Amino acid sequence: MTTQTAARNGTLVYKVSEALRKAILDGEFLPGEKLPSEARLTQEHGVSRTVVREAVAALRSDGLVEPRQGAGVFVLDPIAFAFRKTKPTVDSDRIYTSLEILEARTPLEIEAAGLAALRRSPAQEEEIFERHAAGIAGRNDGKAWSDADIGLHLAIAKATNNPLFATFLEMQGTSIIPQTGQIDTDEGGEIAYRSLLIKEHERIVFAISNGDEQGARDAMREHLKGSLERYRSLLREERVRHMARLQQDSEN
Repeated sequence: MTTQTAARNGTLVYKVSEALRKAILDGEFLPGEKLPSEARLTQEHGVSRTVVREAVAALRSDGLVEPRQGAGVFVLDPIAFAFRKTKPTVDSDRIYTSLEILEARTPLEIEAAGLAALRRSPAQEEEIFERHAAGIAGRNDGKAWSDADIGLHLAIAKATNNPLFATFLEMQGTSIIPQTGQIDTDEGGEIAYRSLLIKEHERIVFAISNGDEQGARDAMREHLKGSLERYRSLLREERVRHMARLQQDSEN
């Protein structure tokens, strides 16, 4: 391969890997989904198979995809990618508080989603869609996103037509969305996080709109379960770092 060809391939690898990276972080490919085949990516991007393989290898090194022998290349949770860009330590006390709030919210909001699917009025359903649309529009703005996220969960609670559901969430204030300010990432990491939540919200919203009580419950359960798992992962990583620091101190 000539130097000129290598340079050209290097530029193409970067372009393809960045295009795929953006698609993953924007939520076009969900965690667990398989990327298009090598042949399809070659055709779509107008590049050689070598370029595609090197672009995928770059994504793999970032932890965004995982090749599985005989099955293809699968997308990993982009939030893991975001977590690797966090500060060296996290505030464990705040994470514990977030976990407690999420655990209390989970059974209540699962029930709220199911009841909303059965009891929502046309006006309440429209409000749910409006809050979801506001989240999509505000994905790149932290304050707009937080307001829309809280608004969506409150709109679902109100659509139960049992005021106690909304009262509980309103009592928690902004703390009902504990991820706000917890994960200190670069802009790409924040957007990846919000893109994933938007996909989760979408499944909840459409299940409610379709009057699918069980589907709404399941979608809300998966949404809150995912948040719980992410915060538990943060705590595990912090414990590992803490033990490493203790070991280092004992050796000094």
